[in-house]
Parts: sequence; C-alpha cells; structure tokens
Amino acid sequence: MCNQKILDGVRKLSSHQQRNLSYKELKSIIDQLSTNEIIELSNIIGYPVFARLCMNELKHKFVLLQDGAAAIIVNKKGEILLQSRADRDKWGLPGGCQELGETFQNTLIREVKEETNLDIKEEDLVLIDIVSGKSRRNDYPNGDVVINNTVLYFVKNYSGELKWDLESKEMKFFSLDQLPDNLHDPDLIEVYKKFVFHANF
Repeated sequence: MCNQKILDGVRKLSSHQQRNLSYKELKSIIDQLSTNEIIELSNIIGYPVFARLCMNELKHKFVLLQDGAAAIIVNKKGEILLQSRADRDKWGLPGGCQELGETFQNTLIREVKEETNLDIKEEDLVLIDIVSGKSRRNDYPNGDVVINNTVLYFVKNYSGELKWDLESKEMKFFSLDQLPDNLHDPDLIEVYKKFVFHANF
C-alpha cells in the first residue's frame, strides 16, 4: 500500500476511531511514513490527540504544552460570542490548537469556521495579546492536563450564518456585564476587558 493510501485510510476513520488507535497500530503506520507524511498524519488526527497517542501508556499522565489561538468575536452591540462546550458545563471562546505548520492566524480562521461556521479574514484579525502561564492550565474530563499558550485576537468583521457542530451545545453573544458564571476562559476575557479599556473600542 502506498503511503498516500495509508493516510487516506486514516482520514476516512471517524474521529472516535482515530482517537482510539492503539500505540501498536499507530507505530506501524508511522514506521512507513516520511517526516512530511507524519506531519500530514498529525494534522489529520489533530496534533494534541496525535501527540497523546504517541505516548502509549503515558498519554493521560504527560502534561502537554499546547499552542493555539482564540477569538473575541464581537457583534454590533459590543457583545462577545461564547460557546457552551459539549464536554463540560462551561462557556468559552471559539478557538483551538495549532496544527503542525500552521500560522496562528490560519489556526484561528480554521477553528472559527469549524466551530461557528463564521468566515473571518486574516486582515480583519487584531492581536490583543499572547496569554500564557498558570492561568492557561486546562484539566479535561478524560484526565488529560494541558498548559496552553494562547494567541488572542479581536474580530469584529465576519460573515456567514452562526451554526455549531457537536463540540458545542449552544452559542450566544453576551454583554461584558452579563457574562455567565461558568466561564471556561475567564483569564482571556479579563485580558480582553483591559484591551477594550485602553483601546476605547
């Protein structure tokens, strides 16, 4: 089987099947691939899941450092878009992890499209800050622990109809003085509030 057929075979697997590849199965696939093909494989599966799968029995014990991007998407009323996540009872910002070889801008454009169905352009992204440190620790229900380095962008120009996939239970715009109590990204929102204060948006 040629390597592209191997990659296409993994691409055809469901997300659940990809996440549950055994270490032995993954190793047999990787052993046949070049470095560039391994990068492609990582991007098919998703970098954080791929990295965990490569750790074998340590996958839920290893604290993973993750780079990504998040969006403060603002409507004409100045309200910000939050998503109620399907994997926990919390509201968070659209965004996600950087794939291998991606720019942070491309990460955000891709993640916003996947999660909200909204289209944003690179020239409309305004960098707010790069947020890192202890506040960016994230403990997942499955036992995974990650420390995120998050590039936070402000977005007021976007197009498309707001829709969401199975990762979200709901999406809604909130005013800054009426945010839900159960926030997933309170540190990022505090950074945004300071940005707004100084930028006079």
